[in-house]
Parts: sequence; structure tokens; C-alpha cells
Amino acid sequence: MKLVGTTVLVSTGRVYVFLLLLVAVLRRDFHWMVVAVLRRIPQSTASNVLKPYRSIKCNCKAQLRAGICLDGRWKVISVKLDHNHGLNPNNARYFRMNRAISSYMKRKIEVNDRAGIRVNKNYNSMVVEAGGHENMSFMEKDCRNYINKVRRLQLGEGDATAIQKYFLKMQAQNANFFYAIDLDESGRLRNVFWADSRSRAAYEEFGDAITFDTTYLTNKYDMPFAPFVGVNHHGHSILLGCGLISSEDTDTFVWLFKVWLACMSGLAPCGIITDQDRAMKNAIEIVFPNTRHRWCLWHIMKKLHEKLKSYKHYESIKFALENIVYDSLTNIEFEDRWKEMIEKYELQSNDWLRGLYDERRRWVPSFVKGSFWAGMSTTQRSESMNAFFDDHVNSKTTLKQFVEQYENALMTKVEKENQAYYKSSSADIQCSTHYFMEKQAQGVYTIAKFKEFQNELTGKMYCEVVDTKEDGVFLKYQISEDMIIAGKKKSVNFTVIFHEFDSEVKCNCSKFEFRGILCRHAIYVLIKHKMDLIPDKYILRRWRKDVTRRHTKIKISYNESNATLEAHQCDKMQKTFDEIKELAADSEEKCVIVMAWMQKLKEQLSNHDNVCGSTQPIPKSPTGRSFDNCVNGISNSKKILTPLAVRSKGRPPFKRKQSKMEQIVRKRKEGEKKSTSQEKNTNKRKGMKEFQMVESDVPPTDKISCDIVGTQESILFTDSQNAQDGHGGMDDD
Repeated sequence: MKLVGTTVLVSTGRVYVFLLLLVAVLRRDFHWMVVAVLRRIPQSTASNVLKPYRSIKCNCKAQLRAGICLDGRWKVISVKLDHNHGLNPNNARYFRMNRAISSYMKRKIEVNDRAGIRVNKNYNSMVVEAGGHENMSFMEKDCRNYINKVRRLQLGEGDATAIQKYFLKMQAQNANFFYAIDLDESGRLRNVFWADSRSRAAYEEFGDAITFDTTYLTNKYDMPFAPFVGVNHHGHSILLGCGLISSEDTDTFVWLFKVWLACMSGLAPCGIITDQDRAMKNAIEIVFPNTRHRWCLWHIMKKLHEKLKSYKHYESIKFALENIVYDSLTNIEFEDRWKEMIEKYELQSNDWLRGLYDERRRWVPSFVKGSFWAGMSTTQRSESMNAFFDDHVNSKTTLKQFVEQYENALMTKVEKENQAYYKSSSADIQCSTHYFMEKQAQGVYTIAKFKEFQNELTGKMYCEVVDTKEDGVFLKYQISEDMIIAGKKKSVNFTVIFHEFDSEVKCNCSKFEFRGILCRHAIYVLIKHKMDLIPDKYILRRWRKDVTRRHTKIKISYNESNATLEAHQCDKMQKTFDEIKELAADSEEKCVIVMAWMQKLKEQLSNHDNVCGSTQPIPKSPTGRSFDNCVNGISNSKKILTPLAVRSKGRPPFKRKQSKMEQIVRKRKEGEKKSTSQEKNTNKRKGMKEFQMVESDVPPTDKISCDIVGTQESILFTDSQNAQDGHGGMDDD
């Protein structure tokens, strides 16, 4: 007997020692025999010695010894069937040797994981399909372990390197795919931005007004998600590129905005909506000096309770403030009513209100309604985009996984846009009046925008002229509208100025300037002057359905780029198999024929594998090309280190950052339950080995001081340029 080797595996609470023995057996029908002896040494590392980890060792002597004959057959040597424990054959499926995931199931698990389906739901769907847990060949734990293994294989060279290779692959498939990676002095990934070709083309049509928000915590590195979101002609939110950033300071936002501006060919948006972040404000003034910057109204009004709750007349102050903000039609009216409120409730010493008044041009509706915002007043479109990821990402999500989920979000948005286009082009909303301008709007507007116009047209029934004045070539109308505010009827006067020679109409409600749709007051005046059609100047191109837009011709092919040759072959065969099943499912005779044929085919394929072997290399698919070399002048050989994790293990309680008021309410609800849970989790983690996602095994060979920007223009940004004068020039390849 010769001892060949000893291997020790360490796991939580257990030490396994495998002794591999090579035994020469001198028998007439044996040549060599391999015997594996397993000895497990229970060793608990639990912090509480009174609650040690369970051990399954019971020194059972039952065994079966077998050897391999020269002809390849097995021969039983000895059998001991006496167990010192009870037997339950139904539990045999829990043994590791009896658990296995088939290739079909692996493929299904991977597809569902890419679709963002959680592991538990992924596994439960397969349980239902199999007819119960007893028919499953593996457990949920095996499913989870397989997913983790696949993700580790995908990110074997490091998370940052994997995401760079992914970007290079996407860019090789479409030259207009744009990405930029910002590195710190040590070559560690700091910020990243990317935009696909469809998003870049869509910006040409819908880049006039966007929202930008960074309140979403996404991945295990705690890097906020920063999407640029616009509105398309159907009123849907569209992604116009996004970034993952390591910090929320002015320098970071300057870098992100400059990269995004370069991605969009230097065309800045007309308006941008953000929260009250000072760093964003400073960066926008630097990068977009001519862009109208607006603060999210919802974020401001949400803070009323937090900032004013200490006042005795809080409810009265809140009611007055809301009326002033929402009901003031002009800037002068807002300023006068604001000053009256401050004096009435003695709020002169409130710094928060003073700051809001000083920045009133950034958030008060009467000040911002004169600019075009595509109907947006808050950053909730960005937050609704964030909500898409709620069921798809968690604190363990890697950067590459998050980018893949971004693909899913983009494809979902594209599909919704295609469905809306089909509805707008194949059906019409019936007209509710006999006016020709309604028929005109029905033919040019998308369904969503026609509904808005139709609502304004029918709403003119609540309007009437109360006064008319001539001012040179202009006519000034006072239009009174009956409105229901807080359940009470109220008449509100609006001023409409009309120039008949130029067919110009303007209302001080500024609905057209704000949303791009004529208001009911302007429509009332046009109809009064016997104008049957809407002047062309008041039908915006961005809302029309009869316009061919370049971005709609760009195909989304992310799934094709990520699919392997094996996956393509499986999909091809699965389609045919499904058709065969449909044909044979309604007849027992057909089913028997199909099963017999499949069994015969299975035997033929098995015999073919035994003859040919499985060591021949599989040729790469056309889409599986390697990107280890330089692409567009950017070398992929340099090591990019992953960002440092700033959050400890465990799922974060909230992905969206919360205000102080939300945090106080949450803490009150949790109470002592939270502290007890934290204590248990701390004890549980003491025996676990902590680690950081740092590429410590391969130190950087040189200092990488420049950002990596991937596009057909090969733009390079240096750290010094980011902090000073922005990006460098563009060179065409």
C-alpha cells in the first residue's frame, strides 16, 4: 500500500481530510484498484460553544467495496449492510452524490438569471414544472451555487477587467457604442459611463429635456447609479446613457457630464432636472453653462414636514406654502404671496425657506414653466427607471451583472416603444367633437399626445371670455375657467394674447411652452376666430407619429452578443422539439412513436460520443471572438483594478438613499428589533473570513493616469484635463 497524496479542504465548521490510496491487489482477475477513504474531523468554529454546528458523522460501518477488472468492469469485493442509524430511502435525493443539474436545467437557470429572476423564483418555477420537489434532481442550494459559479467564471479576471472586455465586445459589434472608464492614481476603477448606439441616436430627437438622478445604490461596491433619462414621442421614459460613480462630488459630476456631452457630439440639453445637490449644481454650471437647470419640485415639497414641523402653526404654514407654489400664475404673484406668508407666520429666521426663495428660479412652477420640459417637473422618471432594477439587483450584484440588467431595461423600453408605435399606426382614438383641428391632431399626434390634446379641447367647455382688449395688433383675452380645487369649485382667470395676422397665440398658463401641447384657453381663442386647423408651429415634431426617426431603425442585439455557440444550438433544437411535442401531445400512439425515436437517437448520440471522445475543441462562434488585443487604440492588456467595497456583507435595507425624515421614521419602526438582529448577524459572521474585492494577486505594472474612453472617435481623457479644461479633441479613425 502506497500513500499518494493528502488534500485538506476547510469549510465553515468542518475539516475534511481525503486520503487517496493506491493499492496493488494480487488477485487473478484484478490489476489495480483505487480505494477512496474519507475521514471527517468535526471542528466547530461557532462563537457560541453551547450551540455548535451540527455533525453528520455517526461511525456507521456499512460499506460496499469494489474493484475494476482488466476488462473495465466492476467487481464487488465485500458488502456490509448493517447500519447504526435509521434508513429513509425518500431522503436519498438529498445526498450530494444523487444531486446533479442537467445541461438543459443549467441553460434554463442561466437564462432566467440574465432576465433578472431571483434564484428562489427561478428554482420554484422548475419545481412546479417538474411536479413537485420530490421529482427534482437538485436543491435550491445547488441552483444558487451554480449561479454563483457561473458569475465567478464570467468575472474570473476581476470585475473591472470583465466590464472593460464586455464594453470592447459591444463596441466591436457596433462602432457607435460608447463607454468611458475613469481610473484613480493606482489604476483602480473609479467611475464608468456607457451609452449604446440607439440611445445616442434617440438623444438627437429627445435631448431637449432630461432628468438626472443618483439616489440609487446598486451593487456590492455601493456605487450610485446615475441614469440620463428623457421622454420620447409616446411620453415614455427613455435611457440616454448612464454611469456608475464612486462619489458624488463636483469633480466626479464634471467628469460624468463632460463624458456624456462628448458622447452626444457636444450637444448640450436645453433643460435638465436634478435634486438640490450642490455638487450637481456646480458641475452643471461648469459643463452646461447655457442649459436651464431645474430642481425637482417633489423633493422640495417632501421636506416640508422635516423643515417646518417645529412651528406651532405647521399645518397652516404647509397649506399656505402649497397654495403659493402651485397656484401662483406669475412671478410677481408668487413673490408677493411668499412675503405675506413669511411676515404672517414670522418665518424670517428660517434659513431653509430663505435659501429656497433665493433659488426660486430653479424650482417654482411660475418661474420655470416658460421653458420646455416635455411635461416633466420632477426626477421621478429617473426614479421610475431605478424601480426597474429593484427585482434585478442587490448588494452582491457585480458591475458586469448590473450592466447586463441595464441591457434588459433598455430592451424593455424598446419593446414598449415598439408596441406604442404599433398602436399609434394601426388604430386611432375616436374624435369626441366635430372640430377639424381634432381630426388634424388625430392624424399627426401619437395616441398618448392626442389624448392630451383631446382633453384640452373638451376642457374648453369650462372656459368663457370675461374681457377683451385691443393692444395694437394684438388682442388680449381674459379667459375664466371653472376648476375643482381640493373638492371646491373655483374660477381662475387666464390671459391669452392673440395675433391674427401671424396666427400666434400665447397663454400665461404656459402649457404649450412647458408641455408642447396647446392649452384649452388658447384653443378657445383659435376656435373663436374661426380657425379650423392648428397652426403648424404649434405641432411639435417630437410628438408626431408620422416622422421617421433614426433611432427606431437601430436593432437591439444584446442577447445575440452574449449567447455562446452551445446556446445557439440549444435554442435551435429546442424550437424543433417544441413543435414535435405539440404534434404528438394529443395522441398516445404519437407519443409512443416520438419516445421510441428519441430513445434510439439518444443511444446513437451516446455511442457517437464514446467513439469520437469529448476532447476535440469546439470551434468558436462568429460572435465569440476574443478581445484580448487592442481595440481602437486602447490596450486591454493593462490591469484595471476593481473599486474598493465600502459596504460590508449583507443586503442593504434600501437601494434608494433616504432623507433624514425617512430615516427617523424607519428607525422608530425598527426599535429594538434592529439591534437584536444586528447582534445575531455579528455573532454569525465572526467565523467567516472577510475579504475585499481587490486585485491583490496581480499588482499594477504601471501607473494608469488616463481614463479609458471607448468609441469610434477614440477620445482620451486625462485626470488633469478632467479637473481643469475637460476632454481632449476627437480624432476619426
